[in-house]
Amino acid sequence: MEYISSSNQETLQLGKQIASTLHGGDIVLLYGELGAGKTTLTKGIAEGFELTEDITSPTFTLMNIYPIKKNTAEIQTLVHIDTYRLEDADELMSIGVEDYLGSFDTVTLIEWPEKIESLVLGKKVTKIFLEHLEENKRKITIC
Repeated sequence: MEYISSSNQETLQLGKQIASTLHGGDIVLLYGELGAGKTTLTKGIAEGFELTEDITSPTFTLMNIYPIKKNTAEIQTLVHIDTYRLEDADELMSIGVEDYLGSFDTVTLIEWPEKIESLVLGKKVTKIFLEHLEENKRKITIC
């Protein structure tokens, strides 16, 4: 599916819609250059799970974990990973990512997943490509 977003608000709204389709164990890989809207889309997904925390990209911490308080037994945790500064997949393994990837009660969002694709082989993965078209315009493709 392909979408055109003309504003941050539209990208947030799309994120909320995506959240409504996610299930425990889902892993969402977010591809796109700097400024393409990966974190904005992540914020929208978090809003869809009724998270009120300030969602920021975990560029230096690598992984942020958010408990989901929404009345659902299926998804209890949202994990947001940013591998932009990651040296290799082993670095992510050392902070316990294997406890979350594909876990039955967790949705995992990964920015810059190119460096760790080997960790998600055989798991339920959705790929989202964000392309910067103009200053406020993005093409968002979900595979």
